[in-house]
Amino acid sequence: MSRPIGIVLVDDQALFRAGIRMLIESQPDLRLLGEAGDGATAVELVARVRPEIVLMDLRMPVMDGIEATRRILSAPDAGTRVVVLTTFDLDEAAARAIRAGASGFVLKDAEPEFLLAAIRTVHAGSAVIAPGATTALFEHLGTGRTAPAPPPAFASLTDREREIFALAARGLSNAEIADREFVSEATVKTHVSRVLAKLGLRDRVQLVVFAHEHGLA
Repeated sequence: MSRPIGIVLVDDQALFRAGIRMLIESQPDLRLLGEAGDGATAVELVARVRPEIVLMDLRMPVMDGIEATRRILSAPDAGTRVVVLTTFDLDEAAARAIRAGASGFVLKDAEPEFLLAAIRTVHAGSAVIAPGATTALFEHLGTGRTAPAPPPAFASLTDREREIFALAARGLSNAEIADREFVSEATVKTHVSRVLAKLGLRDRVQLVVFAHEHGLA
């Protein structure tokens, strides 16, 4: 049996943490490595126990979840992925956390099965949480500024890769893109992987952010 996925839970509400703790501990493939009630404590805890996944609240005392996410993911050897826990699906704080590197967000009132699936999905690294919801979030909020020109790396994309980029930026899944482009899902996955590599992006959530930040959505 493979090693359980190590998780750190960060939220300033003890009652909420207790519920998530019970959920995680009920799963044989998940292991709770620790909890924190503020962002500063979370940064120290993550550096010590090195979890695969951090479930991060946004609004906390001492240090908020946005700054904590930025510090955790800026560590030189960061192997952790952050999943934001938010109350509102169209939340500016969630958008800022995603810009800081979070792999997506989950609503606090989501079904337990969705949260568990989100943890496993992000850990697998091959998909993201609700890319369509991420797209809706950035479309709702907008960038609030003039979009800068895309970096030179964007010009290196082939015409086909730009087509795939545009569809992925709209939140379409591999299956949906394959259906539109009349190709296999494996082909779409290959194109997406090449796009991410060329642009230096970690996952499809970051692709959505890139597209909106540069006016390419």
